[in-house]
Amino acid sequence: MGAVSRPRAQLELGRAGEKAAAELLKRRGYEVVGAGFTARRGEIDLICRRGGELVIVEVKTRTTEAFGTPAEAVGPRKRRALAAAAAEYRLLAGWKGPIRYAVVGLVGKPDGGFESELIEDPFE
Repeated sequence: MGAVSRPRAQLELGRAGEKAAAELLKRRGYEVVGAGFTARRGEIDLICRRGGELVIVEVKTRTTEAFGTPAEAVGPRKRRALAAAAAEYRLLAGWKGPIRYAVVGLVGKPDGGFESELIEDPFE
């Protein structure tokens, strides 16, 4: 399957969402150590550390919740891709500690900011 081309506005919304998610995570005590890691079978939006754990973060940004919440867009297929990307990152980075997952869902507000939700350990 080839790469999917996205409209410019969608890419800009995604970048703004990832930046807002990184700020949210920092306020919650996470250290952002990487972003945009592309693996063979998936991509990791944000890579964080909190305590002695590595946290793989999926960021979902939407303009509206008309088709469900952003977090609802993280289904079984995305979970498998995240797990594969995390395994590849673990190998390349030499990470030996535990890995957790988190999802940050963001919905744009009329003032240009975001309403955000952090879901820690969403797959348990």
